[in-house]
Amino acid sequence: MTVKDRGMILSTLWIFVTLNYLYCDVLSLMSPEMLNSLITTGGVGGMTMSEPTLLAAAILLEIPILLVLLSRVLKHKSNRLASIIGGLVMTLVMAGTLLMGEASLHYIFFAIIEIATTLFIVWFAWTWDEAESAESQAKNGAHTAA
Repeated sequence: MTVKDRGMILSTLWIFVTLNYLYCDVLSLMSPEMLNSLITTGGVGGMTMSEPTLLAAAILLEIPILLVLLSRVLKHKSNRLASIIGGLVMTLVMAGTLLMGEASLHYIFFAIIEIATTLFIVWFAWTWDEAESAESQAKNGAHTAA
């Protein structure tokens, strides 16, 4: 597998997991319980949907979106490290949300897929070694730094 292939596969995995995050959130917003909670309490699961809360959620969700791009443009070491860190952060966040209270069946379904995907991303990036990267760059005619 070439370095380009690993980067493209990582990018595709980040797209896949991001779409799962989005569709889970869309379905959650259709839930009568969620809508009722937002209307009556202004929050979900005891968390008020304030500007700082929404900003924190936006920053958190920017991680997988950014990694779609970074997986395509970063060099081996940076790409590998970014995907490992991003994958671990998102895995921990998703595992934590499952422990925060009663999760709906659709949420559990999506969470399992998301956790499995981010764990696979961590493993896939972890096993991406320098030799494979250098060999791929040589085959593709890329110049390596001295």
